[in-house]
Amino acid sequence: MKDIYPEFAEQVSFYAVGTFIKAVEDVDRLEAHRQKNGFPWPVANPVNEREALANLNVASQSTKIAFDSRGVIVYRDGFGGGDVDVWKQVFSDLSSQ
Repeated sequence: MKDIYPEFAEQVSFYAVGTFIKAVEDVDRLEAHRQKNGFPWPVANPVNEREALANLNVASQSTKIAFDSRGVIVYRDGFGGGDVDVWKQVFSDLSSQ
């Protein structure tokens, strides 16, 4: 992902969103992990974690969701899903909108 995202960074907004019990402490840990691994995208944490997870129907770790410019979900996958070719296509589709 970190190798293909820069190609689309000007057209597509991408965030890693963490969900934790102690959001303030753990978002810092997520940011440290992002920097250590050279991930070029920002990290975020929802204001109301439980509500966000319920609204987005997230039931497993590493859920991946892509929204178009209208907020419509155009891609969803779970743990282990979404290889480089899939994300390249998702980013390409989103950047052409």
